[in-house]
Amino acid sequence: MGLSVGDSIPAISIPDETGELFELNKFTGKQALIVYFYPKNFTPGCVKEACDFRDKYEEFKGLNAEVIGISSNSESSHRRFKSKYQLAFIFLSDIDKKARIAFGVKPALMGLLPGRETFVFDKSGTLIMQYNNISAASHTKKALQKLKTLQDEE
Repeated sequence: MGLSVGDSIPAISIPDETGELFELNKFTGKQALIVYFYPKNFTPGCVKEACDFRDKYEEFKGLNAEVIGISSNSESSHRRFKSKYQLAFIFLSDIDKKARIAFGVKPALMGLLPGRETFVFDKSGTLIMQYNNISAASHTKKALQKLKTLQDEE
């Protein structure tokens, strides 16, 4: 089924890169949240997307938003990925696809790849944008545009 604009962030917990359980709704009421799902650490498109979020991370923080990347990679893979590319934001390990199912992220390329999808939640934890595109190039830009629009409305 998946999420639709207007839905609340799912109240699920999955491990972060340190192995600690992370509650996806922990930022509700505090700041906006960008949750992006991607296929796999260390692949060209996923490196590009992560580095785009890294390069714009201060801009996201300036808009009172946190970034979370989710894939089915292990916690140790996420630690290596963060270290190699100097990624400051949070990574969650969704090995059992609990988050993918809760968000409704579908596989891409006829089921050959895990889907690439970005969700933007406002400060109240309400989904304000959902962007599904296998191309890694535009996710950061779309999320920033939506947050800036939200800020302009406040």
